Amino acid sequence: MVHEELVFRLNDRGYKNWLKAGRCLLILKDGLHPFTDHYMKAFHGDLLNQHSLLRSQCQTSACKPRGNKLSSACRVCSEWQKVILRHHRQPEATINWDNCFPPNWRTDYWEVAKAYMPRGQARGKGADQCDASALLNLINYCKYFSSVNSQTVREVIRFRNELMHSCDFCVTDEWIRRYHTTLKHFVNHVPEMARAGPQIDEMLTIDLTVYVSGVDLMDSAGPSDGLDTDSVRDTGAEVVSQWEAELLQEMLQEFLQGAAEDEDAKTQDTKLLKSLGGFLQANIDLGEKFSAELQAINSLEVRE
Repeated sequence: MVHEELVFRLNDRGYKNWLKAGRCLLILKDGLHPFTDHYMKAFHGDLLNQHSLLRSQCQTSACKPRGNKLSSACRVCSEWQKVILRHHRQPEATINWDNCFPPNWRTDYWEVAKAYMPRGQARGKGADQCDASALLNLINYCKYFSSVNSQTVREVIRFRNELMHSCDFCVTDEWIRRYHTTLKHFVNHVPEMARAGPQIDEMLTIDLTVYVSGVDLMDSAGPSDGLDTDSVRDTGAEVVSQWEAELLQEMLQEFLQGAAEDEDAKTQDTKLLKSLGGFLQANIDLGEKFSAELQAINSLEVRE
């Protein structure tokens, strides 16, 4: 049973926009899985064909980064490191070597992919275990994805960060329009993601009318100023609640990990966690659903 809190949240147009935009990130992520997987397999194969040393095993099987540093690596892993940097668009930037297990670079293409991603990807074993941010950063930083317009990728990343770091969980209609335009440009540059385009269009024009215990809820501000809201009607409350939970879960995982692991990002992530924790506590249904995560947030605050 969906609690009445969902009704009140969806009566806020800004929150409804935020939820739709977040759902688009999950659609985008699903579309990026096969695309990035295919490209990284090809990239890895090309590297092995072009550099004979890379086909050799790690000479110690113990080459391991210490934080963001990979020093004292064997000759083979050092060569892999050089090649990875050579194909990085910003090799002078912080490289999250601790995402990787260098002895596996020779045999596992996804271990190479993780060198181009944000922090916190060490446990990921494939594209299907990565969020949109990780995959977008891979495309942005790895030169092998040169067929994709890098400026458009960076715009999508910027919108994604604004959305996920929104302390009030609201975005405006104007923000949604610009976001929609950017996503369309990005998808049009990636033919393999053709199916994601219509799904994103549908999501951003959907009328999130839900019915809870006989109570009707319509968009509080009426039609979306020119956006077609007739494409999908009467979305089930359970479905909307699931979308909301998936988005909030992704935010919680990202910020909890950042607050616990990364000193540079700790202050920002802790601030966002406090805001998110307050939001969850203010909504009984969400507080119950994410009780374990709320305990983790509270424990971080106690340690401060």
